[in-house]
Amino acid sequence: QVQLVESGGGLVQAGGSLRLSCAASGLSFSSSAMGWFRQAPGKEREFVAAVAWNGVATYYTNSVKGRFTISRDKAEKRVYLQMNSLKPEDTAVYYCAAGKSASQKEFSYWGQGTQVTVSS
Repeated sequence: QVQLVESGGGLVQAGGSLRLSCAASGLSFSSSAMGWFRQAPGKEREFVAAVAWNGVATYYTNSVKGRFTISRDKAEKRVYLQMNSLKPEDTAVYYCAAGKSASQKEFSYWGQGTQVTVSS
């Protein structure tokens, strides 16, 4: 049974930083693409960032490039999202995802989400 458990969300002022973490179990972490998505109130879920199985290739949506960094720890079976220079428009529930391809954004498994709120 695949489980993805997010943590690290919270309330932060604009310009601040947060680090999200996702613990993965029940899957072959070393061969899985990992990603982060987010969903703001009244909006559809959108792609934020992804990292390939080998941790080398990373992908970002344009609005977070230069501010967010995705990384993964093979030994800990965790994926991280370092978020800097946060803006109110980054407010959303952030979801961890696992799947076949980071470049094609093919994800099959999802976590329950963690709330990120950025105040102005």
